[in-house]
Amino acid sequence: MEILIATNNEAKRKEIQEILTEYEIITLKQANLNIKIKEDKNTFEENALKKAVEIYNKTKIPCIADDSGICIEEYEGWPGVKTARFLGEDKSTAEYASQRNEYIIEKMKKLPKERRKVSYITVIAYFNGKEKYIEKAKIEGYISEKPRGENGFGFDEIFELKNGKTLAELTAKEKNEISSRKIALEKIKRYIK
Repeated sequence: MEILIATNNEAKRKEIQEILTEYEIITLKQANLNIKIKEDKNTFEENALKKAVEIYNKTKIPCIADDSGICIEEYEGWPGVKTARFLGEDKSTAEYASQRNEYIIEKMKKLPKERRKVSYITVIAYFNGKEKYIEKAKIEGYISEKPRGENGFGFDEIFELKNGKTLAELTAKEKNEISSRKIALEKIKRYIK
């Protein structure tokens, strides 16, 4: 069965494919679609479900959409649902990830480790035209003092686990074993038929 994911991010597609191995996971681009859903809701759950439903309604292909982000304890959960967009809507794409990471590091540079606590939250929504399912997962760590690692994408290079490694310093296999996306996908997997 083919499942459309609400992204053109190939790294994200690969990560999802490695978890949902029994399905063919395709991006919007691979399906020759140019759809941009505005993420204007107040929660990760609302944004993920909005994307899954709107894309399914346009394509009639079962859709998985996610909304994820980091929530920094020191700043009462900022940037949260605005994780990709806190520098502005025009800087919300993957090519600006390093800029967003540098901004956060600079903002936190004088803070000791115990005040750098962060949660990485992922919400996955699945819609097949009949049923809507939403699952959420999170992992906890710290904002690193500088970007580290070559693997992963987004905030992986500044999200430091309790073992001292950033997500970007893990292999794909290691990351998939502990990532919030994997945990949420494993939960949603039960509903995909």
